[in-house]
Amino acid sequence: MNLWRNSSLHPGWPTPIGPLRVAAGVIRLRPIRMRDATQWSRIRLADQPHLEPWEPTAEVDWTVRHAISSWPPVCSGLRAEARKGRMLPYVIELDGQFCGQLTIGNVTHGALRSAWIGYWVSTAVTGAGVATGALALGLDHCFGPVTLHRVEATVRPENAASRAVLAKVGFREEGLLKRYLDVDGAWRDHLLVAMTIEEIEGSVASRLVQRGLAHWS
Repeated sequence: MNLWRNSSLHPGWPTPIGPLRVAAGVIRLRPIRMRDATQWSRIRLADQPHLEPWEPTAEVDWTVRHAISSWPPVCSGLRAEARKGRMLPYVIELDGQFCGQLTIGNVTHGALRSAWIGYWVSTAVTGAGVATGALALGLDHCFGPVTLHRVEATVRPENAASRAVLAKVGFREEGLLKRYLDVDGAWRDHLLVAMTIEEIEGSVASRLVQRGLAHWS
């Protein structure tokens, strides 16, 4: 089966997305690949103090879970979900270098046409528009080629940096999910934020460009 041409299975996958220029450089989204293992492991291990407090609790130690040898099954699992039309797993590239991931999950078509979106970026690029630009590209892809109507995300109320990023691209808060997810060893409240295609008015990336937060590259 040629996945590139099978638009009925998963519109928009595995099409790369971008580019968009932000303060840090030129960002693109491209499908994950097996040879990402070394860069993925290096960043995840180095940024454990920054990432672990916001991610779901796992039974396996962080160091073991993010060893280079752990990437192949992770990558294979994500790509299998993509082939089934349920997920779009992307790498965030800055000037051609791996600097994080953006994942669109629980992709549902039919009458619902919705998904969730999540991301993480290296601490080396935080505060320079990378996460904001990547989210904007991902959202435009959802509302364009993937033909979705609604995209949502969840974030802990204490995560001020991520909340600011979500707000910049236009997410609005819909409510508080009490004890929603086991994160960092306890059941944590999460804010539910969402966006529908009617709220876009053109594209998310173009709004960033109009506000001077990004430039077309």
